[in-house]
Amino acid sequence: MEPGSSVTPGDASPDYELLAPIGYANSSRCGYCGTSSRQTKRYSYYATATSLSPQFYQKLIDRCWRRSGTLMYRPNQRQACCPHYTIRLDSSLFKPARDQRQAVNRFNRYILGVQYIKEAARLYPRSRAQTKKRDNEFCLADRIHEAEYSHLKTPPEPAHKLVVTLEEDSFTEEKYAVYDNYQKVVHKETPEDRTRRSFKRFLCNSPLRRQTVTDPDGRKRRLGSFHQCYRIDGDLVAIGVLDLLPDCVSSVYFLYHESIHSLTPGKIGALYEISLAIEEGYRWWYPGFYIHSCPKMRYKIDYTPQFILDPQTLAWDPLDDEVLRLLDRKPFVSLSLEKQAAPEGIANSTDPIAREGISTATPGENDDDDDAGDDDTTTSLFRSDMPGIPSLADMEEVDLDHIPLKIFPSGPLFETSDLVSWDSKTVRDWPSAKASMAELVAALGPDVLDCLCVDSSR
Repeated sequence: MEPGSSVTPGDASPDYELLAPIGYANSSRCGYCGTSSRQTKRYSYYATATSLSPQFYQKLIDRCWRRSGTLMYRPNQRQACCPHYTIRLDSSLFKPARDQRQAVNRFNRYILGVQYIKEAARLYPRSRAQTKKRDNEFCLADRIHEAEYSHLKTPPEPAHKLVVTLEEDSFTEEKYAVYDNYQKVVHKETPEDRTRRSFKRFLCNSPLRRQTVTDPDGRKRRLGSFHQCYRIDGDLVAIGVLDLLPDCVSSVYFLYHESIHSLTPGKIGALYEISLAIEEGYRWWYPGFYIHSCPKMRYKIDYTPQFILDPQTLAWDPLDDEVLRLLDRKPFVSLSLEKQAAPEGIANSTDPIAREGISTATPGENDDDDDAGDDDTTTSLFRSDMPGIPSLADMEEVDLDHIPLKIFPSGPLFETSDLVSWDSKTVRDWPSAKASMAELVAALGPDVLDCLCVDSSR
């Protein structure tokens, strides 16, 4: 700080979006293709978040960002061994496929039991019209809740008691036990990797502020980070970690106990989340990044209709057969660049570099990617070929002098122009504070300047 510099905006407002830049870096480890070397390319821009509104985070995930705990990252799809693409499902148009309907029906039969189904049919018979409708229609919002105890008519009692609740994303030993079992059995993690600390950091430490909003029709919706907890006979058996945002249900992680593996819990969890988007008016379901080269990610596109975010224009395109064929042929796909290249004959070129669209680079990022800075190679974001960000020349026209700075945990804020040597540097002087601020604003989008506060108090 300049000696005697004046503080400016006053105490930190709860309306500010509190982030701190980390920078643009390459992580040498990939959890998808299994490569781990200095030649591995997994470039992303990283930042840490202290406090974000759901509205702001909605804007970020629509710009290729995701979070892992409080770590925020935006992958560079051009510089990745396993390029990450943002996809989303329109729940209002979703029609469950046959295997998805069968999964729900099998799960419900397990919970209810044959005896309950027979006795309930005798004691509470459906009308002819109800039976016909049920036989000919599959309403997800009805069927997904059919076996929940709160929806049952009793007596008789079901074979199992199913309770599904949406709870705060706080740590409990009960939740940790499910996490510990899932990471051990499914991901083969060692005890040192599946600690309480890692669970808290990854799945309980959300920077999102919880809110309740009222829609124009008077319906109230919860926003923020939550745990959707599934209990059978009083035992917690699965958890869906969700970010509920103004326009979507964003799936962060889903984990379950090995005892229910045969009940296809992953499929049931996805259908519960889609139903939540339908019932409470979020509309879109974001299943996390899609990695076409990773077979275990293919399940995400089994739920249709899906849309894919163009990394270059940040516009949504249908995730159809055309896009999937392009992804089969090349690692980096932007439909807008494909359309630009087609009239010039580039799309049909035999030159592999030309077919790439722009980049001459050889082609990750995990939804639980928290290894930024570990064996990383750092460079300037503006020397990269990351799609969809303003150029260095564009950023020279942006006023970065008045970004609020939170230096201390409490008290007034400073501004970027109060920093020592701020005026003597330009956005081209990397590394420097001004260049770092330019990178952060470019990665977020210059339109966020009015609500951004850089938090270096931690």
